[in-house]
Formats: sequence, structure tokens, C-alpha cells
Amino acid sequence: MNPTQTDTPSAALTETGGPLRVTLVVGSNRHGRFGPVVADWLLGRLRDRDDIVADVVDVADAELPTSFEPTPEATAALSGITPKLAGADAFVVLTPEYNHSYPAGLKNLVDWHYGEWRAKPVALVSYGGLAGGLRAVEHLRQVFAELHAVTVRDTVSFHNAGASFDDRGALRDPAGPDAAAKAMIDQLVWWGTALREARERRAYAG
Repeated sequence: MNPTQTDTPSAALTETGGPLRVTLVVGSNRHGRFGPVVADWLLGRLRDRDDIVADVVDVADAELPTSFEPTPEATAALSGITPKLAGADAFVVLTPEYNHSYPAGLKNLVDWHYGEWRAKPVALVSYGGLAGGLRAVEHLRQVFAELHAVTVRDTVSFHNAGASFDDRGALRDPAGPDAAAKAMIDQLVWWGTALREARERRAYAG
């Protein structure tokens, strides 16, 4: 994190289109998952800001087949997901690391969509053991580049995540993660605002 780049974006960045619409994608659906603890903390950081309106898509709630067949069941599941992605100006994707990469359920949800990601920024937050989920983050950067999305430079990662939070879901030492989250979200707001203005001027033709 570069400490010189953590100033809160000015109101001028978002006054034209109003607050940035940010969808948090919770990427784990594993039994006993730790993701909701980190997601609750993340939502607190997003909702503390007056330049963001936050929404949530949880992979655990998405019963999407891997066949990509547009069955009635898939259509029903997408009806609660796709509008939240299509209407977002930017995304925060929260991922654990499973076997050196990100979860299959997250990849499936990503692959069910295309235009919803295009010309929009994505911030990446990870958690795991010693690696803190950073290998999953690097794989996701390649995926979102293919989808014409822009991943922001700074991330937030939790190494040995279970020990970072107490039994109430509060961070034991919030100073570092809070500072890292602020830097990342500031970048997301800058990119989200810039790309929203660009899309309003002319359609992305990539």
C-alpha cells in the first residue's frame, strides 16, 4: 500500500452520477465457510462511505448449474443475481484460496455473465492460511482481464484469517486491514467513477 495514495476521493468525483453502486461478491459456498465474517467487515467499510451504495451477491445463494443451460431453474437463480451485477458501477470480489486458486462456485457465477463485468473495476479481497488467498487473487486478475474488467492495484488479504477475528467477528487488530481497505476502496471509487463517466460518453467497443 502506498501511504501517499489514501486520501478520500472528493465529492467532485461522484457528484455527476451520484454515489458509486458497488456490488460485493462473496465467493465461497463451502460448508463451514469463513467468508461471511470477512464479508460483514467489508460491508461495514463500504457502508461507512457516503460515495458508495453497496449491494451483495453471495455464491452460496446461487444455485447455478455448470452446464450453462438456460433452464427455468437457472433463469430463476439469475434473476436475483444478474440485475445486481448489471446495475453495478464497480465490484468487490471476496475469495478464499482452495488448492492454490479460487473456488469453482465463484468461477461458475463469473462465467454465467459477460457484459455485466465489461469496462468496470474490480477490487479483490482474499483470505486463507499462510498465503492469505493471494494466489487466488492473481488467478482472478487474469479472468477479469479476459472479461474486459479492470482490477485495481491494491488488495486486502487476511493471512491465517481465523486468528485475525475474534468470536464476535471483530478484527483483533483493525488498524492495518482498515488502512488497506481504505486505500483499495479509494482506488475502486476513482476507477469506478472514471469508467462510469466514460461509458456514459460512449459505449465500450472492446
